Amino acid sequence: QVQLVESGGGLVQPGGSLRLSCTASGNIFAIYNMAWYRQFPGKERELVAEISATGRANYADSVKDRFTMSRDNTKKMAYLQMNSLKPEDTAVYYCKLENIQWIGKAATYVYWGQGTQVTVSP
Repeated sequence: QVQLVESGGGLVQPGGSLRLSCTASGNIFAIYNMAWYRQFPGKERELVAEISATGRANYADSVKDRFTMSRDNTKKMAYLQMNSLKPEDTAVYYCKLENIQWIGKAATYVYWGQGTQVTVSP
């Protein structure tokens, strides 16, 4: 089992910055992808950023050039640096980890954190 714990959320003014952290523990495989999602009230959870085991990151258009995702393979952590925050960034942010197990074919095991609230308000 893998456990994910997010931290770093809070209240920030528009234009401000936050850095979210995700700490993973448990049975993490050698190859794993990580991602940040967010969920607005009444909306479906959506991808914010993802980073592969090789360190290549991709971003949703809504956050591109404002958010930066990174990972620390030694600490089994992922980060989301959020700059130039807007009120529309207000959401619960979730960390996601995908364990990739290669046993002839790839098998993916997905884990989610409990989420951390980010509120952008004057």
